Amino acid sequence: MSTPRAIGIDVGGTFTDFVYVSGRAVRILKVPTSAVQSEGIVEGLAALAAPAGAAIIHGTTTATNALLEMRGARTALLTTQGFADILAIGRQNRPELYRLAQHRSPPLVPGAWRFEAPERLAASGQVLLALDEDAVHRIAEALGSAAIESLAIVFLFSFLDATHERRAAAIIREHLPGIALSLSTDILPEYREYERTATTVINAYVQPLVARYLRRLSEAVGERTFRVMQSSGGTIDVRQAREQAARLVLSGPAGGVVGAFGLARQALATQAPRVLTFDMGGTSTDVALCPGRIPHTAESTVAGLPLRLPSTWIHTVGAGGGSKARVDAGGILHVGPESAGALPGPVCYGRGGTSVTVTDANLVLGRLVADQFLGGTAAALDAERARVALRELAASLGLEPEEAALGVVRVANATMERALRRVSLERGHDPRDYVLVPFGGAGPLHACELAGALGVRQLLVPRHPGVLSALGLLMADVTDDASQALISPLAELADAPGRVAELVRELKARVTGALGEANVRLEAFIDLRYRGQSYELETPLGLPALPQSLEAAGALFHELHRRRYGYAAPSEPVEATALRLRGSLPGTRPEYAEQPEVQTPCTPTGMRDVWFESRGPRSVPLYRREDLGHGHAFAGPALVVQYDSTLVVPPGWRARIDAWHNAHLDRDDG
Repeated sequence: MSTPRAIGIDVGGTFTDFVYVSGRAVRILKVPTSAVQSEGIVEGLAALAAPAGAAIIHGTTTATNALLEMRGARTALLTTQGFADILAIGRQNRPELYRLAQHRSPPLVPGAWRFEAPERLAASGQVLLALDEDAVHRIAEALGSAAIESLAIVFLFSFLDATHERRAAAIIREHLPGIALSLSTDILPEYREYERTATTVINAYVQPLVARYLRRLSEAVGERTFRVMQSSGGTIDVRQAREQAARLVLSGPAGGVVGAFGLARQALATQAPRVLTFDMGGTSTDVALCPGRIPHTAESTVAGLPLRLPSTWIHTVGAGGGSKARVDAGGILHVGPESAGALPGPVCYGRGGTSVTVTDANLVLGRLVADQFLGGTAAALDAERARVALRELAASLGLEPEEAALGVVRVANATMERALRRVSLERGHDPRDYVLVPFGGAGPLHACELAGALGVRQLLVPRHPGVLSALGLLMADVTDDASQALISPLAELADAPGRVAELVRELKARVTGALGEANVRLEAFIDLRYRGQSYELETPLGLPALPQSLEAAGALFHELHRRRYGYAAPSEPVEATALRLRGSLPGTRPEYAEQPEVQTPCTPTGMRDVWFESRGPRSVPLYRREDLGHGHAFAGPALVVQYDSTLVVPPGWRARIDAWHNAHLDRDDG
């Protein structure tokens, strides 16, 4: 599946990033994200001038935005009689434990559009009540009258027998041939009726929007091969993406983790690097911890809703270059989560923005160079306009503009530091054992200060940090995931492994059919828990599924449980709840040639005043990234400017450039 020429396209809240790879040649481009995403992509492709044969791998926020902004399709739910209110009842979770008056967001499907059909399966899969087809015919007529665009069909225990769901879908299709249908047996054939219902409804809610967007984009890009990034960090073809749109909800951030992990493998000379990824863009910051592998989870939460589909384990906070600063009635400075976006953007963009942002603060502090915005190819940033806005903010705090700018940066850093602690310390990992990989347009500006707060001693800054998520799209495998409920004591499965082996064969047929090839790399996982527990841990399962493989999975589960919760109970019986299979084919593999070590010293292009603390600015050397080569090294404080980002090297840090043009930063203990 490798493609010699390919284009990675990542749509962010502020910029849309393009990376074109042809052999060992790499070309990058950033354009402002347009209100209609496909228009910005077409504009960027024209400017990139890549040949028509280059494949496209795309990360999209269409599904994410539809959920966050509650602007999905007119969606209905068809479920077993007596269970129409499952979306409203949920799990009774309290987002804020001690707040007495809490308000839940309304369900994606209002009560009037939740329909019940007489039918019932037992927990064993036995049919207790046959599907009332006349009732389904009447429901189809009601769906048509309500102009429903998309329907989620979720019957109780349908993961044991899909007959009722598929028959109901066929009847609905007879009446409404144009309606979009999402069946839980296709989306999530697992137990837990609320999570299965919520996930299927999410798919139904975003599917028409995603399908229309991908259809328009496919027409715009012509005959190019076109794949889309999933939340899990693997790509799928456009047809599958249109049908299972819920798999794209965390599409964009996953590309960055794949790219950071892939580059760390090369730069750190290990197949299992331990890295913290730090992706700071214009709107938000996404962080992940990779303990020798890309982290995955079987369930995530988006807009307060459980999405039980494979995804990369990423934590997101509302802190980015465009995050707005404000002072509340009590005189407290806040930064984010509101963002200025691409239009109007920060004050210094000169597009009508009036709220001070993190980008404005960095510009006033001298950490951004006004005439080097987008490598000098775009209009220079307006430093004076940003200073005027900072002066107004500073007056409300009783500070000088530079002091207020330092405060804005520190508040934003505190938010991002909490996010990094969330994925490391709060999950039993010491961040000092990891290398921090900063990327995104703003990541390298803040990375060293965050590393210092966490005790991290080493940073790896990619050659093109501002477009690493787009590059990661090209590095991702082509994947497909399948799962099936498997509720049984682990000891019984180990004594009779034929049941697991049969399930593996069924899931393998699904995966290879979706990928279109038989020669697929397979990974198996089994969800395990102690008997009586409510939640399980996804545990790797060796293939083939022999008794010793299941016993090894049980032993590993105890260790994973100890690492996650601080204890294990090896004497307690273990239960399996689901089997998962991931198939993958290698995607595009960009190749970077090693550069020879340079013999000339690195020379700054000039000096610049930069504020690191309130005592005043320091004059620091300014380097251009394209002038730095393999073997160049220098001590901070310094600034490194390039087309897609700016790297701040504070006092106490040293930088060196490796053979692939990555920058390695280390704490200077001297």
